[in-house]
Amino acid sequence: MIRRERTERKKKSQGKYCNSIAKLFDFLYIFCICLLIIHLFNLQIFDKKNYREKGRLQRSSREFAVRGDIFDRHGLKLATDKIYYNVFARPVEYNKKENPAKLAKLLSPVLGIPEKQLKQNLSANLQVISVKKDVDKETAKKIMEIVSDNNFRSISLDKKNRREYPQGIFASHVLGFYNFDAGVSNGVELTAKSKLEHAVRATYEKTRDGKIIYKIPTDPVIPTRNPKGQDVTLTIDAAIQHVCEKELKKIIQEKDALRGAVIVMNPKNGEILAYAVYPTYDPNKFQQATNTQIKNWTLTDVYPPGSTFKIITVTSAMELGKINEHSTIQDSGRMQFGGYTIENYDYKQKGAPGIIDLVYLFEHSSNIGSVNVGFLMTHREFYEMLKKFGFGQKSGIDLAGESSGLLASPKYWDKGIHMTMSYGYGTSVSIMQMVSAVSALANNGVRVTPHVIKYTPEEEAEKIKRIQTVSPETAKIITRLLTESVNKGKSCIKSDKYNIAAKTGTSRKPLENGRGYSGTMYTSTIGYLPASDPQVLIYVVVDSAKNGPVWGNTVAGPVFHEVAEQTARILDIKPDKNVQENNKI
Repeated sequence: MIRRERTERKKKSQGKYCNSIAKLFDFLYIFCICLLIIHLFNLQIFDKKNYREKGRLQRSSREFAVRGDIFDRHGLKLATDKIYYNVFARPVEYNKKENPAKLAKLLSPVLGIPEKQLKQNLSANLQVISVKKDVDKETAKKIMEIVSDNNFRSISLDKKNRREYPQGIFASHVLGFYNFDAGVSNGVELTAKSKLEHAVRATYEKTRDGKIIYKIPTDPVIPTRNPKGQDVTLTIDAAIQHVCEKELKKIIQEKDALRGAVIVMNPKNGEILAYAVYPTYDPNKFQQATNTQIKNWTLTDVYPPGSTFKIITVTSAMELGKINEHSTIQDSGRMQFGGYTIENYDYKQKGAPGIIDLVYLFEHSSNIGSVNVGFLMTHREFYEMLKKFGFGQKSGIDLAGESSGLLASPKYWDKGIHMTMSYGYGTSVSIMQMVSAVSALANNGVRVTPHVIKYTPEEEAEKIKRIQTVSPETAKIITRLLTESVNKGKSCIKSDKYNIAAKTGTSRKPLENGRGYSGTMYTSTIGYLPASDPQVLIYVVVDSAKNGPVWGNTVAGPVFHEVAEQTARILDIKPDKNVQENNKI
């Protein structure tokens, strides 16, 4: 009896517990329903503006925009957009009058696809069928006429851009490349991107199937126009660029060299008239190019400049008052330091020259003479002058990827570094740094930021810097010394018409791990003309030439001479030889 009562009490207790749980779930269910009602009410009554905007954006379409063109300084088109169309079909719009068989019959002749194959493609079990890609404008026009005449709803065209370079490999490292699909770019295509893509775009709404929704405020002309970004004009002169590329390729093949570069610049305003780099590539097919071909090594890579750097050493000492135009230097022809022996390239044939002047130093490219000039400056003095010339920092050229070069702080210098620095081995520079540094001597001591884009006066004031590097007097004296050294010598860079201030250079190529040197050479020539009123500066560098004598005078020199002669002809530069004496230059 007692056991039965306990069992009944237990059942009642369990029933009450289950009823409590059920009531709790009922309450939670009702509470959730109330929250959902409140949320839906809020969306439809209070937050409708936000969701209407989202719906509108799903129907809106940004207006198709064309990237701006790129021209050389005389209006030759170097880069442009070409418009193509992709043809699509939407099977959901098929009906008795508009079916794969009829579409294939009408579109086959226009698209150039066999009717049987096209019908099969249009019969695919897909929501959207890609019929054909990259259809040109004329073909697209014919397709739209067929669609319009037959009132077809299932066929649509999608417009797209493709960047094209009409001149092929011409100035490829200046132009760079642009890929619309991946959004990747290089060269001017990258640095001038904001300008090339700066187009005023309007928006308008489209239906799900791509048809334009015309409202009262909608301008019916907008969908028919393609807004275009701003065009960009380069400082490059196509005629001079062609000469540089031709001569560079010629010497590379003749000497079986690894790579090379030729840069022509107006030292007065920093405008680069030609910028040839080898190896090169076709920006129309940049996907097929190797990293070595695409890389603008003249900006990214550094190298020991060799004897061309003696210009900087002598100029620095003169600017500091350590020497003057008539100074003489002791040249023993050979010098030993720390287990290393430094000697002039012609020491074994000619021995020690003895006392030399600065013209002799440049003409015979005296290593020992340059070292002794360098020793007239303290570590700090020499370093500060190199900084003034722009070494150890970017030149500021309007192309991406520029290196700052390698210039150690003077606190890490010792006699050995100072010594090698004096004749072009203690530092590593980029080609553009050398162009910028020497250009100061051709422009009364003022360095102007090198650039490849033509700027408006307002843009130029913001982007182009003019830095007084040395005094006008020093620049003129060094110009006279360099000119006399060329005129007195037998170098191939000498001209019959123009006084040229120039210096050749040869330097051993460092190993990739930075420890020691390889058996190959950098050969170079840098100079400007006419010396009486410099109009162009030319720098030629050839890396790892193999055939014949490998010197700056034998490899880079002939290229310099040919580029100088043809550039002077193209620019119609008046000869300055026999017009005035060299000592008045």
